[in-house]
Amino acid sequence: MSDVLYLVVPCYNEEEVLPVTAEKLSQVMAGLEKKGWICGRKSRVLFVDDGSKDRTWELIRALHQENPLFSGLCLARNRGHQNALLAGLMEARTRADVVISMDADLQDDVAAVEAMMEKYRQGCDIVYGVRSSRKKDTWFKRNTALAFYRFMKLLGVDIVYNHADYRLMSRRALEGLAQFKEVNLFLRGLVPLIGYRSDTVEYERKERFAGESKYPLKKMLSFAFDGITSFSVKPIRFICALGVFIFSVSLIMLIYFLVIYWMGKTVVGWSTIVISIWAIGGLQLLAIGVIGEYIGKVYLEVKARPRYLIAQWLNEESQDQAEEGEKETKEVQKV
Repeated sequence: MSDVLYLVVPCYNEEEVLPVTAEKLSQVMAGLEKKGWICGRKSRVLFVDDGSKDRTWELIRALHQENPLFSGLCLARNRGHQNALLAGLMEARTRADVVISMDADLQDDVAAVEAMMEKYRQGCDIVYGVRSSRKKDTWFKRNTALAFYRFMKLLGVDIVYNHADYRLMSRRALEGLAQFKEVNLFLRGLVPLIGYRSDTVEYERKERFAGESKYPLKKMLSFAFDGITSFSVKPIRFICALGVFIFSVSLIMLIYFLVIYWMGKTVVGWSTIVISIWAIGGLQLLAIGVIGEYIGKVYLEVKARPRYLIAQWLNEESQDQAEEGEKETKEVQKV
């Protein structure tokens, strides 16, 4: 039986690589249709424009006009990669039996799509694309990424090593994802919480085909911190334990200084006192900052603002529904 497959591809300023990406993905879809695994008439490549400032949306519209295989979703403003990806997944879940998400820069090997579909046909609801190695990364990026995954595991977060957002999800898994309503998104941590049968497919990550990386060091650090604070309260518990430890040390030092005072010895060394004050003051500011970060996330969640707003939606199916609606309106007016 042929399934309806949607490839969801978030885009932000990808005009340089988009035509090549579209060609590669159309070849992948044609190959799957030839195997009889997907319904080519209803399957789509859904490009999600995350408020691009270049000609990305114009190119998506042109691709849609040339070939109904390509659909487009334009967000009202830039909402970030995770929200753009979620928008595509949520819009695709009512139209597709299975959805595969990937980036537009062609670093994710498109050949892995077939392997993911094979795992899906074997009964998996979620298939993670996992990098086979990080040899092409710099020493700094490779080791910081490994440290991040280990730290997340230490905090008790169920996360797949060397997995980004290249994954397959069945409609059942997407319905499960839709029940998670948080505004602070970290999909790499959310998807494993869904459960259902899952597996992995290894692939070799390539160099970016064209354009610039949308994740410089500053954004990567912010993304990592969001992931940590969105899934664990252990940093707050660590601060609490550290506070207890410092308080215990201060009691010991208090007893020590009292004993010295009673022995008639004076303590020389104001520098030690100054350093202690600075150290404890810095620790207090750090603790307040971490707690404030959690309070800020609670503040954003309580407001429950929409995670994205759709400005335009290009899809043959939606156009057909619109035309049918216009016909029904005309018939009612005639009556």
